[in-house]
Amino acid sequence: MSDLQTQMKEAVAEAAVAQIRDGMVVGLGSGSTAALMIQGLGARLAAGQLHDIVGVTTSFQGEVLAAELGIPLRALNAIDRIDLAIDGADEVDPSFQLIKGGGACHVQEKLVADRAERFIVVVDSTKLVQRLNLDFLLPVEVLPGAWVQVQSRLKSMGGVAELRMATRKAGPVVTDQGNLVLDVRFEAGISDPIALERDINNLPGVLENGLFVNLADEVLVGEINDGVAGVRSLERVG
Repeated sequence: MSDLQTQMKEAVAEAAVAQIRDGMVVGLGSGSTAALMIQGLGARLAAGQLHDIVGVTTSFQGEVLAAELGIPLRALNAIDRIDLAIDGADEVDPSFQLIKGGGACHVQEKLVADRAERFIVVVDSTKLVQRLNLDFLLPVEVLPGAWVQVQSRLKSMGGVAELRMATRKAGPVVTDQGNLVLDVRFEAGISDPIALERDINNLPGVLENGLFVNLADEVLVGEINDGVAGVRSLERVG
C-alpha cells in the first residue's frame, strides 16, 4: 500500500470516529480502513474522550482487535439497536451501491449494516467506480456442499465464478460461518445491483452475496489534494 493511500485511509478513519458519540452502540467493520477506525475509537476511549461505547463486530479480525484495545463488545443477538455502523467497501458506485467481501466477512457485515440506524462507509478515492464489478470480483458465500451447483447457476446468469483459494494454507478460503466463497465476474459489470443481489440470494446453496444495496447513508472518501490527505463526505439523497 502506498504512503498516499495510507494517509487517505487514516484521514477517513479519523473522520468516521469523530461521528461517534457517548452512549452509542457502534457496528465495527472489517478490513484495513475499518481497523484504523477501531484503533482510533480505542484511543479515544482510553483517553476518556468517549464514554459508554458498546461495539458490535463484523468479523473475528475486528473482535480480536477491539478486545485488545479494551472496547466493550456485545454479540449482535444481545443488543436491541445499533446507532451507527462504520465499515469499508471494495467498490462504491454513484448510486451508493457497494461491493464488499474482499475479506470474506460480508455476511456479518451486511447483518450489522442492515441493523444500524445509520451506516457510514469509509473508503479511499480508489474505491469509487462508475459501474460495479468491472474491476473487483463479486463474492458469493455458499454452502460447502453446493459450490459446484451454484457455480453452474451463476454461469447460466452470465457470471464466471471461481472458488476463492487461500494464500497461506492449502485449500479454499473458509469464512467465519464455515462456508466457501465464489468470486464472480460479469463481463459488462453489474448494471442492476438491486435485481442481481436478489437473484443470487435466491439460488439454493447461497447464504449471501457481497452486493450491499440501499444500505449506505454516507460515504466518507479519503483523497489527496495538493499533497495533503483530506476527506470528502457524500450523502445519499432520498
